[in-house]
Amino acid sequence: MKKSRLLSVLLCLALLSGLLATFASAADSGSAILDEMDVNAKAAVLVDPDTGEILYEKNAHAHNYPASITKVMTCLLTLEAVDRGELSLEQTVTASSALHTGIGEGASTADIKEGEQIRIIDLLYAALIPSANEACNVMAEAVSGDVASFVELMNTRAAELGMEDTHFVNCTGLPAPGHLTSAYDIALMSRQLLLHHPDIRQYTTIWTDSIRNGAFGLTNTNRLIRFYDGATGLKTGFTASAQYCMSAAAQRNGMELIAVVMKAPTTAQRFQDASCLLDYGFANYALLTPQPEGPLAPIDVLLGQSKTVQPQLQRECRLLVEKAQADQITTRVDLARDVQAPVDPGQTLGEFQVYVGEQLRDTVPIVAAQGVERLSVPGLFSQLLRRLLFAG
Repeated sequence: MKKSRLLSVLLCLALLSGLLATFASAADSGSAILDEMDVNAKAAVLVDPDTGEILYEKNAHAHNYPASITKVMTCLLTLEAVDRGELSLEQTVTASSALHTGIGEGASTADIKEGEQIRIIDLLYAALIPSANEACNVMAEAVSGDVASFVELMNTRAAELGMEDTHFVNCTGLPAPGHLTSAYDIALMSRQLLLHHPDIRQYTTIWTDSIRNGAFGLTNTNRLIRFYDGATGLKTGFTASAQYCMSAAAQRNGMELIAVVMKAPTTAQRFQDASCLLDYGFANYALLTPQPEGPLAPIDVLLGQSKTVQPQLQRECRLLVEKAQADQITTRVDLARDVQAPVDPGQTLGEFQVYVGEQLRDTVPIVAAQGVERLSVPGLFSQLLRRLLFAG
């Protein structure tokens, strides 16, 4: 009898232990999957650029040489100069004697000659597709007047973006003491480029092309553009000190991801690690846009020239969730019953809350779609008179 009870207790303990192990396994399922992926690069990060959420990281803040991924910042600053109206994509600039500054034998080039006139758009193509180093020097001079001033601008912009692990020494990524960054910082500048310059994908998704009226052929250094479904960019890099690295971007089902790998031992491993990270993200996460369950009803305006004001969401809610949690999303709308005039356009009238399970994941202000002026004294008198007449 005692043996039977002892066996029963042991069996219960075993079942309880197994159950607890199952819960622990479920809680850490993402980590387990990533452990199995065996990312060989020394540093890596997987980011959703839409929300900025990190889905995976490995030595994400370790300082490493970025090689030609540096050109992401060079192209970002050039496009920001275009946005400010300081340059135009079709503008032609002249390559100066500083063309080959810091560029040694064997470095990637587009064979641009001193004194040659070339369009900004062709320089971007040359920097992003075949990773031409002299194209970066020409862009640097076009933006800042000289390469040294441009490098200062690179570091200033890096600080503005929160790239605390980064210090640039040149605009090409060629080896230089102190020219360092991290996988996390590369994701930050890649995100900035993709979010604010969506047309960059027109450059980074090209496999082969040519510039200067067909005089120079371009072949993309990023193999994922040809072999990975949904690849949108972004930039590869290699030097002996940096080893093989890349910032890879891909888009599927309305969600784009950025995978950064640094110090991979081979070019094949670089692409394998990036593909593995992207596969993991697309398989396990979804980017959703929760909406209120029904249309937002107009809100009464007291003492206003209009009787109601239409509320609207201040911004779209973009929510990254694990696919297993997609059916746990609930929403709540809190709106004022009425508001007193005057009402300003964009004035807060309430909020839209989004939950995943019990966790509040986002709160979006609900604001006035238009303004409503307050009634003047004659207007108030006229309104009162109408009410009296209708009451009679």
